[in-house]
Parts: sequence; C-alpha cells; structure tokens
Amino acid sequence: MKEIKMHNPESSVAEALSVDRRQFLKILGGGIIVYFAPGLPSYAPDTIAAGGPALPKDFNAFLSIAEDGRVSCFTGKVEMGQGIVVSLAQMLAEELDVPLGSVNMVMGDTDLCPWDAGTYGSMSVKYFGPPLRAAAAEARAVLIQLAGERLGVAPERLETKSGIVCEKQSPDKKVSYGELAKGKRIERQLPDKPSLKAISGFTISGKSPLRTDAVLKVTGTAKYAGDISLPGMLYARILRPPAHGAKLLEAETSAAEKIPGVQVVRERDLIAVLHSRPDEAENALKAIKAKFSRPETNLNDGNIFERLLAAAPAGKIVAEAGDISQGKGMASKVTQATYTQGYVAHAPMETHTAVAKMDDGKVTVWASTQQPFGAQKQVAEALSLPLQNVRIITPFLGGGFGGKNDNKQAVEAARLAKLTGKPVQVAWTRAEEFFYDTFQPAAVVKVESGLDASNKIVFWDYHVYFAGGDKAPSFYDIPHKKTTAYGSWSESRSSHPFGTGPWRGPNGNTNTFARESHMDELATKAGMDPLSFRLDHVQDKRLLRVLDSAAKAFGWSSAPSPSGKGRGMACGIYKGTCIAAMGEADVDKSSGRCQVKRLVCVQDVGQVVNPEGAKMQMEGCAMMGLGYALSEITRFRDGEILDLSFDTYQLPKFSWMPKIETVLIENPDVPPQEGGEPMITLMGALVANAIFGAIGVRFHELPMSPERVLKALNESRGKSGKG
Repeated sequence: MKEIKMHNPESSVAEALSVDRRQFLKILGGGIIVYFAPGLPSYAPDTIAAGGPALPKDFNAFLSIAEDGRVSCFTGKVEMGQGIVVSLAQMLAEELDVPLGSVNMVMGDTDLCPWDAGTYGSMSVKYFGPPLRAAAAEARAVLIQLAGERLGVAPERLETKSGIVCEKQSPDKKVSYGELAKGKRIERQLPDKPSLKAISGFTISGKSPLRTDAVLKVTGTAKYAGDISLPGMLYARILRPPAHGAKLLEAETSAAEKIPGVQVVRERDLIAVLHSRPDEAENALKAIKAKFSRPETNLNDGNIFERLLAAAPAGKIVAEAGDISQGKGMASKVTQATYTQGYVAHAPMETHTAVAKMDDGKVTVWASTQQPFGAQKQVAEALSLPLQNVRIITPFLGGGFGGKNDNKQAVEAARLAKLTGKPVQVAWTRAEEFFYDTFQPAAVVKVESGLDASNKIVFWDYHVYFAGGDKAPSFYDIPHKKTTAYGSWSESRSSHPFGTGPWRGPNGNTNTFARESHMDELATKAGMDPLSFRLDHVQDKRLLRVLDSAAKAFGWSSAPSPSGKGRGMACGIYKGTCIAAMGEADVDKSSGRCQVKRLVCVQDVGQVVNPEGAKMQMEGCAMMGLGYALSEITRFRDGEILDLSFDTYQLPKFSWMPKIETVLIENPDVPPQEGGEPMITLMGALVANAIFGAIGVRFHELPMSPERVLKALNESRGKSGKG
C-alpha cells in the first residue's frame, strides 16, 4: 500500500541525461574496441572469498582507442581517494605504449565497465592490475598486426612508441593508433598471448606523475554524487528511528503536507518528504510527529564485551602448528592477557549520497558507493526491475574505508524516484551517517603464551572473538601455536546491536593490536629489547629486511621496555605486504594526553607502480590509525548511537600529527601487493607500546583516550604508593 500526497507538484519530468554503450562510442568518435573474450566476464564466488576478484583466463576486460589516439580504460574499480585513477592508467599506458596523458579512466559505470566485486581491501592494483596489463599487451600486439597489414611490413619488423607503430629500420614508415582505429571496430584474438614488458624497461610505471584528479579536487570542480543536479530534481529527507531496533507506532504528516511544494511519500517502511529545496525538505521532516517504541537491551559500550563473549558462536581453528599441551610443558614463564576494541565509525567526509532518475522503465543512479555492481543488484531487487534496466554511475567518492558497501541511500533514492516520477537526491546528514553506516565490530582477543628458560616463545594459544581469523594467525616462529576464531564481522552481525562491516584493514587492527602488544609484554617478561625479541622469532626474509630498515631509519637503540622513553614498535605481514613501524611519544601525566612525535614507517609492497602514491597511502594509514588508537569509539545505549557528529566523535587533528617518515623497500621481483591498508594495522599496538615505554602502564583496550590514560596513571600511582 502506498500513499503519495503532493502540494503544487512540478508538472515536468526530468530530462534523461544518461547514455547507453552505443551512444558512448559515438561520443568517443569511433575507434577500436579490443575485446579479449566474448561476453561479460564473471567472477567465481570462491575467488572473491579467497581475497579478491580473479578474472577468468578468457577474460573480457576491454579498452577503447579513439580516432584522435586517446585511450579509454574501463574498470569496475572506483576512485575514492586512493589514487588508482593514476596507478591503473600507468599500468595500461606502460603496456600499451601510449603517453600517460592520453589515457581516460572510465570507472564504476555498470553500463560501460566490466563487472567487478568492488573497491576494497586495497586490491585494485594487485588483482585488477595484472589482467589490465595483459589486456593492454594484447591490444598492442593486435595493433602491430593491423599496422603490418596497412604498411605491408612483417609484424616482427615493427615497434611501438607513444601510440605509434613504425618500422624499426625506417621510423618514418609509421601509422598511429588513432589512424588504425579510424572508423573501425576490431575484434581479434591472438592464439598466443604476448609477454608483458620487463620491469627494467618501464618508463611510466614506477614513476610518480601528478595525479590526474589533483586539479579537479583542489579547484573544487571534481564531481561527487552530491554535485549531480538534474532538471526538476527533488531533495528527500526520510523519517528515521531514534535507535536501532525501534519500531514506528504512528506518524502524523499533515503539518508537513501543508508546506508549499512539499511532496510526502509513504510506502511500507519508507516515509519521506521531498521538495525542490533541501532546506524546505528539512523543515517538512521536522513537522512530522512520530512515535516509536524503543528497545531496552541493557547493552552499552561499557558492557558490550561481556555480551559478545556470551553470544560468541563456536570457535573454529584457523591455524595450528605443534601441540599446545606440549608447549605448555616446556614453558617456564606464562603470560595471559585480554585485549579489546570498541566499535569504530568510518566517518567519511562525504556522507552516503545518491541521485536517481527513472526514464522509460529504467533507472540511473549516481551513487557514492564502493560497489557499483552490488548497488545495481540491490536497486534492481528493490524496484523489481531486470538488472539491465538499472545503471549505476560512480562519481568520485569522498572517502569510504569499507563503509560505502551497503548502498541503502542508492536504494532509497531509486525507490523515491520511481514513486514520484522525478529525479531525487538522498544525501544522509552527518547524524544519519553515524547512525546507519556500519561499524568496525567490537572485538575481544584472549592470548596465553609461554617462554622457556632461553626466552624463546614455546607456545601461543590465541582466541579472537568477532574479529575473524584471516589476520589472526601468528607469523612468528613458534613451535606450538593455535589460533581459534569465534565469529567475524561478516558472519556474526546478528550478535551486534547494529550493523558491522569492514573498516580499513578489516580484522587487522584488532588482531595486530593484540599480537604486537603481547609480543612487547613477552619481551618485557624476558627482560629483552622489543626489537631484538622479535628478531629472535622472525624467519621471513622480507620482514627481517623491513625491520632492519626501520631500525636504521629510526635510529633504534637496544633497551628493555619500559625505559622512560616513549618508544614503540610493531610489525606485520598483511596480505603479502611486509610492514614495520617505529615511533616515539610523550604522555602528559597531568592530562593523560598522548602526543606521538615521530613515526618511521617501512613497507615492502613488492613492485611499486607509483612511489609517491604508495607513500601517501602509508601516511594516510598512519594518520587514520592514530584515530582508532587514541580517540575513536562509538558510544551507544539501548540501540541509540550517542555520537552523531564530530563534536563528540573525535577524529585526529592536525595538531596531533607527528613527523612521518616513509620508506619503500625496492622489491620488483614480487608482484604488486596491497598498499592502502597494511600500515594502519600497526598504529594501535605501536602507540600502546610507546605509552608503556614512557610511563610503564600497559593498555589492553582501545582507544587509549586521555581519560583512560589518566585513570590508569592514577591507579598505578595508588598501587605504588606515590599518589
């Protein structure tokens, strides 16, 4: 049952602005479309679950070469600040042998781009890069064949340079890619796939060109979903519950209906007010008188960990070596500790936003989303439309961090566009963002470990609750170890009072905090320097190199902790990337405030496509990591989110920023690995270890806010009799 009430409705419907694939090719001015396999590509679910979408061998990634020689690269990946708009273009330009400036990136458009699982997990370069390079290499080989036919020269006598095919011995005998593409569409497969360029011959990949989106973003001309404005568009405000689990009892909308130009929509769970001006839509929402029943769960951010332990599903052993019982018999010193982390919000600067319009039974949605094809499916299901009748276009994203995956705002905008017959914008307010976005799940880690008489770890019994198992297993050389996982954000959402999901470095932040804090606790028990203690338990050569580089860059001097110096360190292996970070911090004993003064971050990400881009990612990780380490926590009570804006939810400030030094280890023999997430996982443990080094107080719960630090200091003074 639906009810639509209007006052002074607009009479015209928005003009359609979208283009289909054929129209798009006309806009390009004709050209070669090189298809690498017939049909649309499909990704097997097991390849996605294994860590990233893997294109099948007969992949159908494609690119377009226009008459003027410009190249369009189509990818389902989206640009949300991480810089793949440049790095993917570099990989294409390198293999195709065209100037980087001639590449146009077409990203996240479900009508134009091949299907993709989404942009998350720092997987774009690692997983989409190789098939993109292969596509470009095959396109280049096809162009050489076409040039040979046109010039009457055997292909082996030809070479390419900057979008031109010429005879090696007679460079003046040439033809450009654009000339070859003129008025032609070529579908040609090569029986033998060409080899990729050797890294030693790279001239574009491995460099740090200016980001192609830099000027747009600096001048404010970059288009985000909220910048899309269509003729006749209405702005929607939606009635929201005051708490998760609240039920709507009644809603009186008559006052809102009296506001000139307001349109009220009621359909099932959706009550919305719309107007051509956003402020009038907001006034109309305030005019609605609604009553909700509110849940009494007796759950809050203070007792959530007890609830999670009680509600945890059965454990699954995700890694095991040796025999824990045997290891316990070898131990002369046993350490037990519990580590916890509360819910953390994504808090992107751009809130979830979407603009939708209906036209002849089809809907086009411009959405801030990390998963355009996921949004396409969700909208199609919500509107009972065939998938091909839904087009998602993804503009720039103003931050995602794993939070822009559920696409609720895209579904809302599409539903309202269908109900009103007009284009509709849904832009969540800051409060709605904090309420409806998913959170990094609160989690608990329990660790029991033991040292033998020579201070070697002989057993490691690790239990993690609601932070999954993929980042939990220890990479340290320990003869008897076992990791047991009890649920994760993806399989145990019903155990949480609200939605949880991936947060930059999913599962990695909690598990690294526990593992690297515990390693420092063991080093202290052994009376050893934290670095030396780790080196005694590391065999991975790449990680050893990273640790050595970090120690040299930082100037690490051997000393057991606590030493009175606020030094801390942490290291890890994250999805094939080896990382280490060292830092120093001061603790104000009168306020409890921790100031991180210096960070040295070292990363071996394998082959580096864009060095400056990689360093920016490391710096961004360090900055964001200080937030979950020192201040970020979501307070709640009975389903009500208590932190709904930045006045109480505290992100890192400029004044918090330390001097950050980044070091990239050159390792071209290893294919590109993840670079946009690994470093953030180290920050919680590093800061905890630095605080312990400074004041001798060990923290087992994140964040380490000034209030918590001051409380711990006072308790420590009381125990020592110095209070």
